[in-house]
Amino acid sequence: MPSRVLAGGFIVTVAVMFGWGTESGSAGDLAGDRHFDETQGTTLFAFDESSIPFTQNLKLEMREPQRHPANPVVKRGEPGKPDSWAVQFYGSILRENGKLRMWYVAAGDDRLDSTAAPSSPWRVAYAESNDGVTWTKPDLGLVEYAGDKNNNLVLMQPHIGTLNVKVIHDPDDPDPSRRYKMGCHVWFQKNDVRLGSFAPYGSPDGYTWKLLSDAKPEKSQLREEDLVIPALHFEPVGGLYKWDGLFYLSGQNAIVHSRPYHGRVTRGFVSPDFVNWSQASAVGFVRTPQHTLLGPGRSLEGEQTHEGIAVWNRGNVLLGVSGLWHGAKEWPNITIDLGFVYSNDGVQFREPLHEHTFLKRGEDGQWDQGGLLQAQGFENIGEQTFVYYGTWDPRHWQGSPRRGGVGIAVLPRDRFADLVVDETTQGKSNYQMSEIDCEFLTASIPLKNPADPKFYVNADGLGDAAALRIELLDHRMQPLPGYSGDDAAIVRTSGFQTPIVWKAARTAKLPERIRFKVTFEGKQRTAARFSAIYLN
Repeated sequence: MPSRVLAGGFIVTVAVMFGWGTESGSAGDLAGDRHFDETQGTTLFAFDESSIPFTQNLKLEMREPQRHPANPVVKRGEPGKPDSWAVQFYGSILRENGKLRMWYVAAGDDRLDSTAAPSSPWRVAYAESNDGVTWTKPDLGLVEYAGDKNNNLVLMQPHIGTLNVKVIHDPDDPDPSRRYKMGCHVWFQKNDVRLGSFAPYGSPDGYTWKLLSDAKPEKSQLREEDLVIPALHFEPVGGLYKWDGLFYLSGQNAIVHSRPYHGRVTRGFVSPDFVNWSQASAVGFVRTPQHTLLGPGRSLEGEQTHEGIAVWNRGNVLLGVSGLWHGAKEWPNITIDLGFVYSNDGVQFREPLHEHTFLKRGEDGQWDQGGLLQAQGFENIGEQTFVYYGTWDPRHWQGSPRRGGVGIAVLPRDRFADLVVDETTQGKSNYQMSEIDCEFLTASIPLKNPADPKFYVNADGLGDAAALRIELLDHRMQPLPGYSGDDAAIVRTSGFQTPIVWKAARTAKLPERIRFKVTFEGKQRTAARFSAIYLN
């Protein structure tokens, strides 16, 4: 791994190369980041049609992330290490006390030991970083591997072979031993077939974990009588999150549902306490091609959804990354990219742009060739958004070669997509674009603190000839005095968190629910790009 000095140099170079500015708190500087934490407020993203349902003469353009030049930032270990065969980043990243903490799935050379229980080599490992790019694998001294405890394996009591792992921090749990919660994709045996299921773990610190059910696993697998969800093949914890006081699993499943779909779809279970789970499930996302049934014996074929949805919980909206399975009759022809989805209710997800590919698999010969894995690793660092991902090449699944690593897909901070002026009708009507309003109107948004709200806009391309005119309306769409008409805020400065300031002094607190009306103005308004509004 490169030293922190070298990594810092890389980050400056990347920021300049991508043209994303050099404000204080540049990418990779966790301690020096002076931006406020957008996840603690309400964000109205350009792509969120529930937050911004009404538009006129605007179109949505998705951004394309760039791969970080330091990829892979976490590599497989040396021979003899517990992750020498696989760093499988079906994992999680949490930010705590100025540091990033990562949990991932590791497998060592015993993965190829035919005398070992087939599930036993799959373990949970840990890494950490101070800048998001340079990662270390600390010697935790908790688990013996190959006769040595000097490794980065966390302690799982009991150990169950784990293929996919997600970790969330739940500080509201009154039991300190459960304030970290880990969801694991594990195995159980049924009719001599190894099937996937879910196991819940809790921890006081993220290093030592205890199973929260009364299961008594055998040979690193659950027994059927130990299961907390139905005894069917379910590949859980593509995503794990808490929403509106409940816990949700997002995973992959192809069993019969009340509505028929082809192949792998995103299915979810819900729990009030993380231990007792609903036996009923919901289908959360289905790609359009999956409405065409291909018939039995063709489970590998067609366009499908792979391994559920890894989420970034933004309070009022869940952002998600899911696998785009490109099927074929045989494994050597199957590939996987990543798609982007979002949810406003924690259950149903949708694409902001139909069949949009968020991140395409690497070219042959690159470390992430063939297929990508989604992980719960999303971080705003300085002027950049890091989306962490893993890799698995399904074309070589049957040959079982060494696999994996952790990479970063990079976007300008929170700029997943933009609303821009749509010139499609220019010259095709009796009106010129200069005579047509280009605007959007938001849904009615509740204010957490009407007496002292703070509003910011994330936008680019602004200047003297391109501006955003921002007005506030009440729930019933009536303009608010001091915030609309001649008193509207005019934003001419590009930035990731530009304050919205109205000319008139505030004479009374705002109502509990408001709407934003935003108009693109100026001779060069086609240069303006709107990404988000923040209520902080």
